[in-house]
Amino acid sequence: MVNGSLSVPPPIITIDTMQRPRSPTLPQDSNTTPVSPSSDGTLLTPQAPVSPGGRSLDGETLRSRSGSFQSTDFSLRTRSDSVNTAVAKSEFDDEDALRPDKGNEKDFDVERNPFAFSPGQLNKLLNPKSLAAFKALGGLSGLERGLRTDISSGLSVDETRLEGQVSFEESTTLQQGKHSTNPPLAQSDAQVTGREIPGQFTDRLRVFRDNRLPERQAPSIWVLIWKAYNDKILILLTIAAVISLSLGIYEAVAGTSSVDWVEGVAICVAVIIVVTVGAANDWQKERQFIKLNKRKDDREVKAIRSGKSVQISVHDITAGDVLHLEPGDAVPADGIFISGHGVKCDESSATGESDQMKKTGGQEVWQQLVDGTASHKLDPFIISGSKVLEGVGTYLVTAVGTNSSYGKILMSLQTEDEDTPLQVKLGGLANWIGGLGSAAALLLFFILLIRFLVQLPNNDHSSAVKGQEFLDVLIVAITVIVVAVPEGLPLAVTLALAFATTRMLKENNLVRLLRACETMGNATTICSDKTGTLTQNKMTVVAGTLGTNSKFAQSPTSGSKEDREILTFSNMFGNLSKSVRELFRRSITLNSTAFEGEEAGRQTFIGSKTETAMLVLAKEQLGLDNLAEERANVEIAQLFPFDSARKCMGAVARLNSGLYRLYVKGAAELMLNRATSTISRIQEEETETEILGNERRKELAAAIDGYAQHSLRTIGILYKDFEQWPPQGAQLLQEDKNSADFESVASDMTWIGVVGIHDPLREGVVEAVAQCQQSGVVVRMVTGDNVTTARAIATDCGIMTEEAVVMEGPKFRQLSDEAMDKILPNLRVLARSSPEDKRVLVQRLKHLGETVAVTGDGTNDGPALKMADVGFSMGIAGTEVAKEASSIILLDDNFSSTITALMWGRAVNDAVKKFLQFQITVNITAVILTFVSAVANGNNESVLTAVQLLWVNLIMDTLAALALATDAPTKSILNRPPQPKSAPLITTNMWKMITGQALYQLVITFTLYFAGQKIFPSWTSSELNTVVFNAFVWMQVFNELNSRRLDNKFNIFEGVHKNFWFLGINAIMVGGQIMIVFIGGRAFGITKINGAQWAVSLLTALPCLLWGVLLRLVPDERFGVVFHGAVNIITIVLGPIRKALNFIWSPIAKTWHAVAVPTKRTVKRMLGKGKTTSQDEDSPDETALPTLRKSDEESALPMAPGVDGKAAHPSPTSPPPITLTAPS
Repeated sequence: MVNGSLSVPPPIITIDTMQRPRSPTLPQDSNTTPVSPSSDGTLLTPQAPVSPGGRSLDGETLRSRSGSFQSTDFSLRTRSDSVNTAVAKSEFDDEDALRPDKGNEKDFDVERNPFAFSPGQLNKLLNPKSLAAFKALGGLSGLERGLRTDISSGLSVDETRLEGQVSFEESTTLQQGKHSTNPPLAQSDAQVTGREIPGQFTDRLRVFRDNRLPERQAPSIWVLIWKAYNDKILILLTIAAVISLSLGIYEAVAGTSSVDWVEGVAICVAVIIVVTVGAANDWQKERQFIKLNKRKDDREVKAIRSGKSVQISVHDITAGDVLHLEPGDAVPADGIFISGHGVKCDESSATGESDQMKKTGGQEVWQQLVDGTASHKLDPFIISGSKVLEGVGTYLVTAVGTNSSYGKILMSLQTEDEDTPLQVKLGGLANWIGGLGSAAALLLFFILLIRFLVQLPNNDHSSAVKGQEFLDVLIVAITVIVVAVPEGLPLAVTLALAFATTRMLKENNLVRLLRACETMGNATTICSDKTGTLTQNKMTVVAGTLGTNSKFAQSPTSGSKEDREILTFSNMFGNLSKSVRELFRRSITLNSTAFEGEEAGRQTFIGSKTETAMLVLAKEQLGLDNLAEERANVEIAQLFPFDSARKCMGAVARLNSGLYRLYVKGAAELMLNRATSTISRIQEEETETEILGNERRKELAAAIDGYAQHSLRTIGILYKDFEQWPPQGAQLLQEDKNSADFESVASDMTWIGVVGIHDPLREGVVEAVAQCQQSGVVVRMVTGDNVTTARAIATDCGIMTEEAVVMEGPKFRQLSDEAMDKILPNLRVLARSSPEDKRVLVQRLKHLGETVAVTGDGTNDGPALKMADVGFSMGIAGTEVAKEASSIILLDDNFSSTITALMWGRAVNDAVKKFLQFQITVNITAVILTFVSAVANGNNESVLTAVQLLWVNLIMDTLAALALATDAPTKSILNRPPQPKSAPLITTNMWKMITGQALYQLVITFTLYFAGQKIFPSWTSSELNTVVFNAFVWMQVFNELNSRRLDNKFNIFEGVHKNFWFLGINAIMVGGQIMIVFIGGRAFGITKINGAQWAVSLLTALPCLLWGVLLRLVPDERFGVVFHGAVNIITIVLGPIRKALNFIWSPIAKTWHAVAVPTKRTVKRMLGKGKTTSQDEDSPDETALPTLRKSDEESALPMAPGVDGKAAHPSPTSPPPITLTAPS
């Protein structure tokens, strides 16, 4: 395989560790009989070949390549160097090996347990790794019997309830290696599939459970209501309202007033509504994220059940299952390694150890334990959460779910979801805005309080009325704080992300990290894989050359003389000699990790698409009948898994003659360099080999280049024979002296041929690439194919431009940083690249300030996916390591789906900006209107009462967040370039709309409030105040429509008919306002108004839309000059005041902190809440007033936008420096 991904491993591998002399007979690669185990036990015994008429295991397990340890005698030759490292046999005979740990006793006691072992006993294998426990449980054979499974055939799909019971003694004391006492797997006509069968594994799941962790319970609606209410300002407002209600009831009982209690009730009801609606939003958001997480955690794994390899959900794994291991797998459950080849695992995520851990088969470990030659280095343990780095094999599952080691870790680490960077920054912005509003409210309170105290001597009202008047002042001030604090800002991000991720899932984007959704909107470049992303990954062999000049094609042309010499498939393969046909077929079937299986109810080949394409060729043209049978009759001595560095893979098979044949396939131009001879006379019985001369080599290189120019992937096929394995003089692997190093044997090989594999472009890829380029996103293709193929496909996709640079990985990695930075802007294709090349490319692009998105599917793509700002892994072809390293999974492996992520990412950022523009406008207007009207009124009454302000707060926080956060993206969102990381969140255009709309609303409301009596002399004061309130709310409704556009285009209604959330929320707002005006009465401090007054309310509010058009006509550059100048003036005026306040408050804050922390610590001790930690001592109290050091002041200073929209010099009165930046 050469596409960089090992899709499916062959399970158990048969390894011949014995060196044999060369047989005097000529090599004949004919059907062979399995090698019998030698008397010295140096061969792992293979199973007898499967007869066509017998019951076949269909080759999915490749069981015959490894043999069955269960049913054969087994012994192992002691290594010569084991004497020094061997540990005494008694060291692993620990009577306490299975003793329950304190607190885990319940795991050892299972009622009606039909198995020999309890979950607690199996957990002792890995708590920590314990060879003593492994021995006490009877080794691999003991586990096999005790779990009532079969290490070759896996669990039976027919298993439901189990009859009888297997005792611990029966499982652990039977002679190892003898036939199992397990009953044979049930025979049935049912198809073996990964689908769940009703009642399947009833007893097994009862005892060992499945591979699910208990879901993190979402908080109930009542808990969310309590959390929403648990705000100091709301609690303070409630206390004031309750006091007001009490005084009102007192006055009503005393007979002095019968309606003063209504305001207190109205405030309490308004608080309840605000809290309930906010909690309902949180509840809905929690449900959406829980649903998303369920989908995110599920994946398919390859298991062996009833002798066939099937794909099952990772959640359906249970103890006794036999699972495949392959490079890139994230191990889903604990277990014991059965057998395989060269399996190494990275267990750092589970154990913290960074070393690669080589795995030893369970039977070999048992044999050494029995012989007394075992050492602590033996490791048959497969730990859940670890990653398979290389090798293939199978393992027996012993613990799943909460019983597995990784499950226990995850259970202890279940925490709430972290806020995204945008949520954190908006939280800071909300605090900044709330601080200004709170300062205004505090100033208002002191002004009104001073006036109240000054008027108190002349106030003839009763004490209760005076108390009510004071409470009115306090309530208005507190309500201004409620309105000023924009708690809806973080809520808007959350709602936008929840809505976006749910919709993205329907469009094949599974978001694993929320921050990626918002970051993707600002991506400036996408580094994409080719195979399966830009192309369909539906590969077919369409052309090729056997030897040096025997060319064939699926549809040969009849143009030139050379074209007419190209044969059809039937003519070429129908005339091949038997020996060449068999050589070519076995080069494909034996040197492959694909297998036969069932997909969508039909038999097919499963695995790498490159390998399945070649297997289809073997089946249709080379006489392949049964892949299982083909492999059953051959003994594999060593496998060389695909390596992305050398771009090839290999397998060593023992021939019937006693020779060993190395089959290699890989990137054709690289394989050609390894060949020194070629097969010839391929249609004659006496096939020969001849020297591959320079002329012939050039002809082959030209043929390979010709295939590449037609966008074909070229695979070269070689072989070489050896007298023994490992060969004499070959370099051996340090970890396995019976295995040879690939580079020491893969030279001077014989060329068999080359095939060209066609992988058509995905539908819509050309349009998607064009859309990316139109939106300012550069698409780069990073592929392992040769430069000619890569250039051809990039041209077909539209990636190539006039100044585009195409470079190969080996040359790219030699460039200096300066040269690399110089060439990167024009680099469009990186061919023959390694995963390290991709990582370096991402690193340098980020260094240049780019926001980088990367697609990848292989294990080695992990570093690049992790380093990228947004990593896209493939849901179909991607390995589990790649998926874990990524932030978004493309469920359809389609490049066009990245456009979906780009659009929704921009939609999330736009939603936040829309809401920000709307809310800041309301904040400014409501606070100034309340402040000025209350100060101007002789009775300390504001034109907007506390209940009215709470209704406005409900509109601008919760309801507007829902309405503006749910706008779906349109295609026009791609017609603008991405925002750089340094761009401010509040743009110049937004400030223009905020200040312009706030100015209009203030002019209209002040005109109505101060001059309304002169303009409309027949109106009463109550009617005028009602009109002011009504007009103010309607201005917010119309301004919400204005906020739907962030540019200077006029169509604010674009797509509004498709957003049912927006229409519904606005219907609630409009309906609620009409009801309030008609029946609000005393609760809202208003009166009914007539038609003319309604007309005034609407006609003064409606021009907000026309005013928005006029504002959009003002050039942003000119507004920026004026705005920047005004900000500088305010900075100069308020700078000394800020310094003075800081000088005054700083010692007060320090004193408060010095008193509050010891007091809090003392209270905790008195209440018995535990000892104070050092963190309590070092961190300030939550109630402590803030202090600003000079450095803190400078870092906290907001940035005023310049004329060109970029951030200018720090200014204490301009908006804070909130930018949409990608996570570092």
